[in-house]
Amino acid sequence: MAGFTCPPANVASMRRFNRFYTRQIGLLRQGLLNSPFSLAEARVLYELAHRQQPSAAELGQDLLLDAGYLSRILRSFERRGLLRKEVSPRDRRQALLSLTEAGREAQSALEAGSDAEAGAMLQPLEIEAQQRLLQAMRTIEDLLAPRPSLPPYVLRAHRPGDMGWIVHRHGVLYAREYGWDESFEALVAEIAAKFIRDLDPRRECCWMAEREGEILGSVLLVKQSDTVAQLRLLLVEPAARGLGIGRRLVEECIRFARQAGYGSVRLWTNDILTAARHIYEKAGFRLSAEEKHHSFGQDLVGQTWELRL
Repeated sequence: MAGFTCPPANVASMRRFNRFYTRQIGLLRQGLLNSPFSLAEARVLYELAHRQQPSAAELGQDLLLDAGYLSRILRSFERRGLLRKEVSPRDRRQALLSLTEAGREAQSALEAGSDAEAGAMLQPLEIEAQQRLLQAMRTIEDLLAPRPSLPPYVLRAHRPGDMGWIVHRHGVLYAREYGWDESFEALVAEIAAKFIRDLDPRRECCWMAEREGEILGSVLLVKQSDTVAQLRLLLVEPAARGLGIGRRLVEECIRFARQAGYGSVRLWTNDILTAARHIYEKAGFRLSAEEKHHSFGQDLVGQTWELRL
């Protein structure tokens, strides 16, 4: 591969920085963050927690891990009760991976430890110095790993605090854009509370769209009956509209519903939510019923849409 001239002094400087930083963040310790996990194991746990049932092949390709090495890590997770494997309904030769409750607890502990360690590193610095450090990190990332072709957001599973965000943003945005009153926020809070209280992870899920730590959108898929799933609370932040987030969130719901064995997906919306309705139509949903009602301080036309899987 063609490249530019690299003086030996520059190579030496970069190696010196690498030695400094690996020592600074504790990569030379036997267990990452004083845990029983190596750096590679911790990264695999992170990816399993933030993806919807990836395959081993997907993880290996994205993390640039040797297939044999990754296989040993996954077998170790299984023995420790951290990993669950399910046969893919599309290809029975392929296993879909997800964390058990114990696996999620282990990953949450690692995440909390990582946050604490990063905070401890930044805390002695004044705000201006913190910003200089973070800007230097962004510069390194931009120069060494340019990502112009990657999507400007990622999808992840929900975690503590996300339901509060969903309730808050629905309340704020629907009041601002449609004049809906607090009774709508109360309804969203009830839906979110029921989701957390009665969650069946094999048949229900929440997706959060996120970019550099900022939440851009969300959606829930919940069990309405043994054969019918319900899509609920689709939301995309105004600043993130036009990126295809709404369409992607709906596609994830449909994919998950198929894998969970539902026969159809149903949703309830109102006719004034034209952008959402267009997404549903393009995804194959068909209007099955509509009815006038007075809710949230407004005269509305409620609609039920359905998709046969």
